[in-house]
Amino acid sequence: MTTGVADGLWYEVHEGPAGADSVLMSAGLGGSAAFWSPQMEALNGRFRVILYDHRGTGRSDRSLKPDHAVASMAQDIVAVLNATNTARAHIVGHAAGGNAGLQLALDHPDRLDRLVVVNGWSRPDPHVARCFSARTRLLEAFGPTAYVEAQALFLFPPDWISENDALLKTQEAHHIAGFPRIDVMLARIGALLAFDIDDRLAEIPHPVLVAASADDMLVPPLLSRRLAERLPDATLDVVPWGGHAFTATASGAFNARLVAFLSGDD
Repeated sequence: MTTGVADGLWYEVHEGPAGADSVLMSAGLGGSAAFWSPQMEALNGRFRVILYDHRGTGRSDRSLKPDHAVASMAQDIVAVLNATNTARAHIVGHAAGGNAGLQLALDHPDRLDRLVVVNGWSRPDPHVARCFSARTRLLEAFGPTAYVEAQALFLFPPDWISENDALLKTQEAHHIAGFPRIDVMLARIGALLAFDIDDRLAEIPHPVLVAASADDMLVPPLLSRRLAERLPDATLDVVPWGGHAFTATASGAFNARLVAFLSGDD
């Protein structure tokens, strides 16, 4: 593994076999490269994998550039691709990262091969807005600890939370310790709520795997269905259980589908 920093963005590269396709993984709102840990065993040895921490989070620059938007997140992907000498890559994105991948397909279509959008959307949605309103009110009124402790309710199925309480408490302590500045988190949420490319989906010709969970509390699967219906070359895959973070809670099923799609076996 090699690491580096490009324009304030921390990244790591896991080299694959000679001639392997490059896969850049872009996390959701938390922004951490570590989000993709459940996928690494399935991808290593098959692909050249690029991970990075979103701007404002983790080991990257903890501030945002002016007028932060999803288009800014897409431009950050370009910065990482350039820094890693990657002319073209498959992009795998979860929520914020998936939306950034869609924006990248519009702004820099030549840098993208296949796209995986996990729990993404193409236009503002009332349910998503209500969820984020509740989360931002918690953050503004009570701070990062309350925000992080409530986060599990939006990310995981109830039975998974009941069975993994000790793990969650360990993870929550880590997330609280590394929480972004409140203004940065609010700006990132604002960018997601303003994201709207619905009338441009027909301009995206790339093969897209649209992945979702039927029990996602934060991003209703109907938003993924809309994406799949309106993108010219999309495949919809909805798992029955796993919540918003089903890449972790149902990683086996997701990883199998992911590898097949990235390998062109879909």
